[in-house]
Amino acid sequence: PTATEAAETRQDMSPEEAQALAKEAYIFGFPLVMNYKTMWNYSIDKDNPEYKGPFNQLSCVARLFTPEDKAVVTPNADTPYCMFWIDLRAEPQVLSVPEVEPERFYHFQLIDLYPHNFAYVGTLTTGNGAGKFLIAGPDWDGEKPEGITDVIRSETDLVFNATRTQLFGPDDIEKVKAIQASYDLQPLSAFLGSEAPEPPTQLEFPKWEEGSQFDERAFAYLDFMMDLIGSPGEGEEKLWEDLARLGVGPGHHFDFAALPSETQEALKAGVKEGFAAIETFISESGKDPLLSAKIFGTRDFLTKSAKENYDLDRPDLLRSAAAHSGLYGNSAAEAVYPTYRTDSDEEPLDGSKHGYTITFAKDELPPVKSFWSVTM
Repeated sequence: PTATEAAETRQDMSPEEAQALAKEAYIFGFPLVMNYKTMWNYSIDKDNPEYKGPFNQLSCVARLFTPEDKAVVTPNADTPYCMFWIDLRAEPQVLSVPEVEPERFYHFQLIDLYPHNFAYVGTLTTGNGAGKFLIAGPDWDGEKPEGITDVIRSETDLVFNATRTQLFGPDDIEKVKAIQASYDLQPLSAFLGSEAPEPPTQLEFPKWEEGSQFDERAFAYLDFMMDLIGSPGEGEEKLWEDLARLGVGPGHHFDFAALPSETQEALKAGVKEGFAAIETFISESGKDPLLSAKIFGTRDFLTKSAKENYDLDRPDLLRSAAAHSGLYGNSAAEAVYPTYRTDSDEEPLDGSKHGYTITFAKDELPPVKSFWSVTM
């Protein structure tokens, strides 16, 4: 619609309609907005203390995370990270991995804009042998080139990667550094030795304002992220149509100030309702120590989990709970995070009042393929 048509549509939307839509849109959009925050911190804002580097450039750090690392909600302390963003708009990228000794766990977790964990490269999926993996966006229609182990497709053109490489102890840090240094990412044209395509359009990234993920400002970032995605995923068509009426989505530029005052108030109320629904879901499902195994994964997995575990038609609430409680958590096939917030008497854990013990019965340590640990 034109700006005038959109404005007329907004006038036609009742405050009750706008509030209900804002709640639904906020739950859908919260994880995309949190993902944008990471993108801004890691690859756009060069003055940010969390800045890693530009798109399509590996960024690895061989150190253990501490409570001062705040960009990711729950980083682990067993596997030093490589974290970087990938831009597939111009052409695919080729990820090269070395042979890694069989006893060492490693993986590349590939995450789209939603964020879904759409693929993994590493110990539990592709093995510890050397390989070259072509990561392609939704519009690439080429053939698998010679020398490529496999083609991995993303449903969005921008992809976040979290690489974890197991550290066996302080004296193993130099070995981890050497493994990280042997990871490689290059454009397909460079891999083939052919001419590079035209660079993609320069994107105008909106400046991130901390706190906007919790109020009506979130819609401006959601608008930008939906523009990057381009078209609705399965089951999202109606929501995208409704959001277009508010000026959110591809071809629009969300302008909160241009909305009628009653619509503005309705959006604010809808955001509060949406955030309360996310917190309620986390509070009610947080008693399940295996929650992480149900709220991280591919689009198909999350859609199935939403229906089977929570009787929900869409996985938006799962994605939002995941983004709020543990952004970029692993799919269950890679890692499960049993989480306990209370002691055996159902009292909240409080290190200022108590010391705690965890007991495993003899011969009943956690059944894992690689390693397990306890993090507080």
